[in-house]
Amino acid sequence: MASIRSKSCNKSIMFLIVFVLFYMQQCKCSELELLLSMKTSMNDPLGSLHDWIPSQSFCHWNGVVCDDLSHVAKIELSGKNLSGKLSETIFNLPYVESVDLSNNQLSGEIPGNFSSCLALKFLNLSNNNFTGPLPQGSRIPFLETLDLSNNMILGKIPENIGLFSRLKVLDFGGNVLVGSIPKSIANISSLEFLTLASNQLIGEIPRELGLMKKLKLIYLGYNNFSGGIPEEIGELTSLYHLDLVYNNLTGEIPSSLGNLTNLQYLFLYINKLTGPIPRSLFNLKKMVSLDLSDNFLSGEIPELISQLQNLEVLQLFANNFTGRIPNALTSLSHLQVLQLWNNKLSGEIPKDIGKYNNLTILDLSTNNLTGKIPQTICYSGHLFKLILFSNSLQGEIPLSLSHCKSLQRVRLQNNQLTGELSPEFTKLPLVYFLDISGNNLLGSISERKWDMPALQMLNLSRNRFSGTLPDSFGSKNLENMDLSENGFYGTIPENFWQLSELMELKLRGNKLSGEMPDELSSCKKIVSLDLSDNQLSGQIPISLSEMPVLSFLDLSMNQLSGEIPPNLGKVESLVLVNISHNHFHGNLPSTGAFLAINSSAVVGNQLCGRGDDITSGLPPCKSLKKSSIWWFFLTCLLGILVLLVFSALVVVFIQRRREMKLKKVESTQDGNWEIQFFEAKASKSITLDDILRIGVSYKGFSEICNTQIFVKQLNLNIPTSFWTNIQELGNIRHPNVVKILAACKSEKGGILVYEYVEGKNLSEAIRVMSWERRQKVAVGISRALKYLHCSCSPSIFVGELSPRKVIIDGKDEARLRLSLPTIVFTTSKGFISTAYVGPEIAEYKGISEKSDIYGFGLLLIELLTGRNPADAEFGKRESIVDWARYCYSECHLETWVEPIMKSDAMNNKNKMVEMMNVALQCTASEPAARPCASDVAKTLDSFVRSNSCGLGLKRCSSV
Repeated sequence: MASIRSKSCNKSIMFLIVFVLFYMQQCKCSELELLLSMKTSMNDPLGSLHDWIPSQSFCHWNGVVCDDLSHVAKIELSGKNLSGKLSETIFNLPYVESVDLSNNQLSGEIPGNFSSCLALKFLNLSNNNFTGPLPQGSRIPFLETLDLSNNMILGKIPENIGLFSRLKVLDFGGNVLVGSIPKSIANISSLEFLTLASNQLIGEIPRELGLMKKLKLIYLGYNNFSGGIPEEIGELTSLYHLDLVYNNLTGEIPSSLGNLTNLQYLFLYINKLTGPIPRSLFNLKKMVSLDLSDNFLSGEIPELISQLQNLEVLQLFANNFTGRIPNALTSLSHLQVLQLWNNKLSGEIPKDIGKYNNLTILDLSTNNLTGKIPQTICYSGHLFKLILFSNSLQGEIPLSLSHCKSLQRVRLQNNQLTGELSPEFTKLPLVYFLDISGNNLLGSISERKWDMPALQMLNLSRNRFSGTLPDSFGSKNLENMDLSENGFYGTIPENFWQLSELMELKLRGNKLSGEMPDELSSCKKIVSLDLSDNQLSGQIPISLSEMPVLSFLDLSMNQLSGEIPPNLGKVESLVLVNISHNHFHGNLPSTGAFLAINSSAVVGNQLCGRGDDITSGLPPCKSLKKSSIWWFFLTCLLGILVLLVFSALVVVFIQRRREMKLKKVESTQDGNWEIQFFEAKASKSITLDDILRIGVSYKGFSEICNTQIFVKQLNLNIPTSFWTNIQELGNIRHPNVVKILAACKSEKGGILVYEYVEGKNLSEAIRVMSWERRQKVAVGISRALKYLHCSCSPSIFVGELSPRKVIIDGKDEARLRLSLPTIVFTTSKGFISTAYVGPEIAEYKGISEKSDIYGFGLLLIELLTGRNPADAEFGKRESIVDWARYCYSECHLETWVEPIMKSDAMNNKNKMVEMMNVALQCTASEPAARPCASDVAKTLDSFVRSNSCGLGLKRCSSV
């Protein structure tokens, strides 16, 4: 009997072993089939799945990791540029514990069988293009990480989200989630990292978060939460990072936050918080970065701040703080960034500030500070940004600053500083922005050597400087120079012609004499020239009319004489002219900026104007009658001598005008055309047949009579305002805008003829561009926008500011190519179907300056990330902005910067982050919240060569 039982038992064991082996073999076959099914649902442009073939064991496939029993345990295919749908078969793999498909281009909804993967511990689908709702909460017993960030997932957070009870990491940031945070989230008691930032969530932050005792990081920024900060958050003693920025939170900061003894990062900026800083916060001795800026906080900054000995960044700007700057700040040895600007602080700057700190950025501007600038301010040797403007500071600029070789940006304007500039101060090697205007500084600046090779912006105006002007400031990069309202005398140095990058020169209100140097016309980029209120004499140099982008010219209150050069009225870019209170005589030019000149701009001369001119207030010009016979004969003789020359000039002038006028020309093949040239050289070297041959046969350029041109055909529906609008475009002359040479129109359509620019458009060139080249492109486009918006009358709006409209020439200069019909003007209304305009255009609100700024913001995002609104992973065009906002707020630079620039990111992280901040402000959903073109250009010019902290326009100290 025992023998029978033994045999029966052995048979059972053998059967069980065979069954297990059979099941395992079947399971392996099933896993193979599931993986191959997953492969067929995806596109693989990089060939990352090339070895996913049945003839090879899947344990050796790229991106597949097996366990000891040769089952699929992990799938790791991050950043492989995979697209298509995510097959639900991936969640049928019975033993898979980790799935990482982040940073691809997968789309569609997350499969509904997500919760059936019972072995799953780690799931990362971030940075794709998934849509649809979030997966419902489920009791997946081992799931610890769920990262679905940076997609386009819609809808609400499921009410049963608490069923993911074993989660440690939950990241839904950078999606389009709406509604409020379900209270059931508190059931995830093991959660350590909670990120819901950059969505459209509303309502109050649930108090139930206080039950989640293991939370280490909370990131709820860039939503629309309202109400107060829950006091219960103060019970999360494991928390080291709390970020609630950019919401509508109100009330006071709870004192309970002082219980968060492990807190290192507290970010509450851009809310509506009121009241004082709770004293309990100064018990948080592990605090590294504290940012409460852009709120309505008040009261004094207490001396208790000395307890935060690990503090590196303190930002309390744009609040209502009063009282003195606490001396206790001087004891914080790790402090690098201190920004208290735009408050109501008074008293003196602590005399030992910087002595024991490690300051890199100090901004105390726009307060009521008095006393002297401390000598210790640059003791660290790392200070690169010093911003103290708009206070009541006195005394001399500290000698120690003259030895602060790390300085890059210095703004001390609008104080009461006195004394002279030390010789060492004018030799600071890295300073690119220096503004010490509006003080009582004195002495001669030409007696010391200026050697500031990085200098781009120099403002010494409204001081008491005297002596002659120096021949050079040691920099060929100067773009803006303002030396007005001082006591400078002597002549304008001829060497100023070497300032080839100069865009603005202001010498108003000095005692300069002599003639205007003819060499100034060599500064081809000057937009604004102000020499008013001096003692200049002689005539206006004729060469001034050769300055291609001159828009503002003020020569008033001098001793200039002679006639106004007629060609000055032909400078297309010139908008405002003031020549009042000089000794000019003769005719006022009747073209260009002189056509409707105001009487206040010509008064105090001996000029005459047209008979029908009522705006200038000048008497009409009359022929002078000479009764003397000798004068008559002398005039005749002089007339005979110049008659031939004059006649020749008249013929040339008439011929040129005739060539430049709108012509009707008949083509042998295409019927009647109207053609308008905007450049005399083009009218002589290009014929209609040449244009039509190019336009019909191909789009490109041709060399015709030694003239290279680019031809672009327009749509058939040419607007009635074609000639009015195109005339404005044809007159544009700016180094960052491609010239339009001619325009043609017929019943069949229109053609624009451009100068040919050797290079590629930005969409083609961007992939191989370094960080330095991209910076230069961004600055160039911003300058073009500033000119079009601020210097043209009426303002010109680009409409579609896309990469294909930007040409990168051989010098890496960005050249913007304007065209119709996407160009409209101030009074125009229209709709453009393109991703590179503001979202308000879809509501038929018309093109505006702010819609151009939105398009420029998208270009900046593309320059930084390499991604554009048309990429598949973003879906709708707004998604790239949502994605960028999340990336910026997360500050994980390596996850969003263009891969080719990752090697540059180590040394340029702050610049990249700050440029992204500018991009996000430019792409604000509300047009009124976007900056204007002049502010954008100024900001980019200011920080691209600095090591700024990434605060941009809204949050930058250099307001």
